Amino acid sequence: MKRTIAAVVFPEFEMLDLYGPLEMFSYFREDFEIRTVALQAGPVLASGGPATVAQDGMDGERDYDILLVPGGVGTRHVDGEPAFLSWLADQSKKAAYVTSVCTGSLLLAKAGVLDGRKATTNKLAFDWVADQCGGVDWQRQARWVVDGNIYTSSGVSAGMDMALAILADHLGEAAAANAARWAEYTRNKDPDNDPFAIEKPVT
Repeated sequence: MKRTIAAVVFPEFEMLDLYGPLEMFSYFREDFEIRTVALQAGPVLASGGPATVAQDGMDGERDYDILLVPGGVGTRHVDGEPAFLSWLADQSKKAAYVTSVCTGSLLLAKAGVLDGRKATTNKLAFDWVADQCGGVDWQRQARWVVDGNIYTSSGVSAGMDMALAILADHLGEAAAANAARWAEYTRNKDPDNDPFAIEKPVT
C-alpha cells in the first residue's frame, strides 16, 4: 500500500530537516507519495531563503500516513499557533508513523503528541526544548528515538538516519541500505551513537 507523507512546512523551517529525510523516501516512489503541507497552501520561505510550495493547507480534509515535522528557528512562529498544533494532534492520531527532526519535536510536544513518550531533539537546543515540555521523557544521548510509531531525531542531519531507520522498518533493511548508497550517504545505524550530545560548540 502506498503511504502518503505530509511534509510539514512553516516560515523559516530548516531545509535539511525536511529535504534530507524526503530524499531517502523519494527513491521509493511506488511506496510513498510526498505532499507538502502548511497552515495555508502556497509558498513558504525556509530559513535559508528559498520558498517551498505547500500543496495542501491544514484546513483541508486529507489524511496522511506519515507526518514529517522539521525544526529550525521557525518553530517559534507556530509553537503557539492553535490551528497548527490542533492539526498535528489530530493527524498524529491517524498516521502510521509520526516523525520529527531537530526542534520539530517541540511542536509535537506542544501538540500533546509526545505526552509520556520518549523523544529527543537538537542537542544545541535540548535544554530550551526540554524546559518548555516537561511531560516528555527527553533523551539527551540519542541520534534518534523510537517510541511506538513515533520517531524523533536529533539535529538536522540526524533526520536522514531516522528516515533510513523507518525505511528499514517498513520496507526492509535492503531498502534502507540501497537508499543510503544511492545518496552516497554514510549512514549511522545505531540510534544511541550520538557524538553531538557531548561535543562542545567551537568558539
